Amino acid sequence: MASAVVRSLGSCLGKNLREIRVHLCQTSGASKGAREFVEQHYVTLKKSNPDFPILVRECSGVQARLWARYDFGKECSVSVENMSADQVAIALQTLVQPKP
Repeated sequence: MASAVVRSLGSCLGKNLREIRVHLCQTSGASKGAREFVEQHYVTLKKSNPDFPILVRECSGVQARLWARYDFGKECSVSVENMSADQVAIALQTLVQPKP
């Protein structure tokens, strides 16, 4: 399922966003889904969006979270604690959608 979401995002990241950040812990069980998402889908996302900043920030003990930065410095985040890789992909998709 996450693969389908990543493919549907294609190269549209730059249209609505300026940056995506993934914060996760290298060892925490709560960050497992975020780690799996990065391991399985980061390369595909980056190849589809080579000039778009997709940042992965690892820090011991940090809460797993997705951050999206939009125009004019507006940021939005969503917790991905204890989520599967598929759920992380869906959370990313909601952040990518244009905000009203």
